[in-house]
Amino acid sequence: MFKTARSRFQTWITAGAGTIAALLVAGLMGAFGALPAHAPPQLPPDAAIDAGRWHLKPVRAYVSRAKVHGVPLKPGQKALVLEADMTNRTAQSDKAYFNVFTPDGLALPDGLPMVALARDQTLTPELHPGMTERMAYVWPLARDAIVPANLSFGITAEVFKPRDNLYGTPGWFNPTRLGTVTLPVADLPDSPEGGS
Repeated sequence: MFKTARSRFQTWITAGAGTIAALLVAGLMGAFGALPAHAPPQLPPDAAIDAGRWHLKPVRAYVSRAKVHGVPLKPGQKALVLEADMTNRTAQSDKAYFNVFTPDGLALPDGLPMVALARDQTLTPELHPGMTERMAYVWPLARDAIVPANLSFGITAEVFKPRDNLYGTPGWFNPTRLGTVTLPVADLPDSPEGGS
């Protein structure tokens, strides 16, 4: 009987200790999960950036009130334009670049930008492996939208996996905010084809 009581006591202590340990771990994980996330780093505006699938170098940002890089504007609109040199680091032609740059703090009525090849105004071109091209990201805005003199652009990067967990195929996954680059924003005078 003494042995049975002792055995029950040990079982109770072990189970209680396990429960307490589990509660402590869960509490710590919850506490760390509640901590504010670190802000993405501020990247230098004049440096080349490795964003996984893309190699980037932001060049300039400006506001245009006229058709720019072949992107027409509706009446009552202006455009925020970011030009960047981009190199496709993959082995095949690709145009999965729409979410690479995001202007911070602006209400974007159309969400995704129009993207054009700066040299010939081709819209949404495929970028070929290893060829650096200057791309123009064009976000239409309301004409009275306030664009700050210096604007931060978030940069999204992806990682390459030789096999993903779902299909077992290679690809670029896990888009995450790599950092932020801040550029001065010029205000172009009205012209028939600003920014070209």
